[in-house]
Amino acid sequence: MIEKVKNEVQKVIVGQEELLNGMLIALLSDGHILVEGMPGLAKTTAINSLAQALGFDFKRVQFTPDLLPSDITGSEILDLKNNNFKIKHGPIFTNLLLADEINRAGAKVQSALLEAMAEKQVTIGDESFKLPTPFMVLATANPVEQEGTYELPEASLDRFMLKIKVTYNTIDEELLIVQRAARDGFEIIEKVLNFEEFTTIKEEINNIHIDEELAKYMLQIVFATRNPELYELEELKKYIDFGASPRASIDLYKASRTYAYLDGKSYVTPYDVAKVAFLVLRHRIILNYQATSEDITTDDIIQKIIEKLPKP
Repeated sequence: MIEKVKNEVQKVIVGQEELLNGMLIALLSDGHILVEGMPGLAKTTAINSLAQALGFDFKRVQFTPDLLPSDITGSEILDLKNNNFKIKHGPIFTNLLLADEINRAGAKVQSALLEAMAEKQVTIGDESFKLPTPFMVLATANPVEQEGTYELPEASLDRFMLKIKVTYNTIDEELLIVQRAARDGFEIIEKVLNFEEFTTIKEEINNIHIDEELAKYMLQIVFATRNPELYELEELKKYIDFGASPRASIDLYKASRTYAYLDGKSYVTPYDVAKVAFLVLRHRIILNYQATSEDITTDDIIQKIIEKLPKP
């Protein structure tokens, strides 16, 4: 069933395998995803196509400097006919929400997503409303060096299960995109999965086996981002201000299990953990100025940790 979903999305998305897998991992693990990349790389098209293939509701919010929190969550409005206030729900009441260019808006607007992402509910006035199931936020961000962007605060970043870096397609892939667009456009996306089948897949993922030693290995990876000197990685300590949070441990466990399922396995291997570790941890490790000056990235830190730690 998962292959059917991928085949439908790939009618309009060429390449970008990591983005497609990341969206499925986050959705099937009840997580959220942050996608960073230049404009025009089909980030919006990808999530829209996924929503169509699954038959889920999809809404898009364009983040701008003048956006208000109520533009996302909704607000109380005065009903002049009945002389009372009523609740008008915002676009967040959907299954898949695209927060497009989330770092174009300030922290106050970004924080409007926090309650929804963590608790799957929204408070408007004195009332709280449950969000539809499933609910996933896919936020896109421009690279931080562009003008007019606001770097996401650590609290907001930690709410995202995965961070995907989208790059340009290869020449062959872009040639195929151009030919499809110029010839007769892209094919129509068909719904290939219903809600009951989606629920069944999630139940199957919950039954994926994770050995206790492998679970401890995941925790060692996370702990090594906090105290690298305890794992014979003293050279990394000078670059790290803060390591990954306990939420990273939970997300690494869940994402590894889902990745193993997507790979056709009934159990998780160290390979699965290593593949998702970059996606789960790269936005949760806070580096200092020395790392920046030496061109050290969080991916470099994660790579060294995985190379150093013995695999079970």
